[in-house]
Amino acid sequence: MITLTSAPVAPLLNRLFDEAKSTRVPAIAAFAALPEEERVRIMSSKTGYREIYADLKDAAIPVSRETGLLLYMLARNAKANVIVEFGTSFGISTLHLAAALRDNGGGLLITTEFEPSKAQRARENLEAGGLLDLVEIREGDALETLRAGLPEQIDLLLLDGAKGLYFDILRLVEHRLRPGALIIADNADYCPEYMSVVREPDGDYLSLPLPGDVELSMKRN
Repeated sequence: MITLTSAPVAPLLNRLFDEAKSTRVPAIAAFAALPEEERVRIMSSKTGYREIYADLKDAAIPVSRETGLLLYMLARNAKANVIVEFGTSFGISTLHLAAALRDNGGGLLITTEFEPSKAQRARENLEAGGLLDLVEIREGDALETLRAGLPEQIDLLLLDGAKGLYFDILRLVEHRLRPGALIIADNADYCPEYMSVVREPDGDYLSLPLPGDVELSMKRN
């Protein structure tokens, strides 16, 4: 049995994806109406994310179904048992990764979320999916919540929070990334610092852009 495609996870994910698609959030519409230059500035900001994500507390902003499946497949193939996620939101990506952990025989997923109401919704969704026992949800600013208390070795890192912080989060946890560890970054183009590090030809990573604005990287050693 594959946890991701079986009850209770599969019907739960279908419902969450459908709700995310049908729910109208005024803050998202207002953001979409901004000039492109202003949208890029906001998305790339290292300082304005608190206000932005507080305004989006009712928006799931999930990964796509395809990216969710990719996360599951990568975590399974890597035989991951320790995963760190930056940006929990309602827990849709978290469910995919935790399902992979379950099918890998267990493990720990540490995920961090700035907005308390989102962390609570994610907790409820993970409980409904029967996966909460594999997940530690850390509430607060990831620059603080991921600063200490991490396992010695991390197999997979998902970056899907405030885009402008990707470089800072990577620097915070990369000493824990095992050789061959995978990093999946959503919309990483909004953080040029991050992109320059993972795409450096003689650097510490191999990196590949994938469809859906996803950057897949691997730590060399």
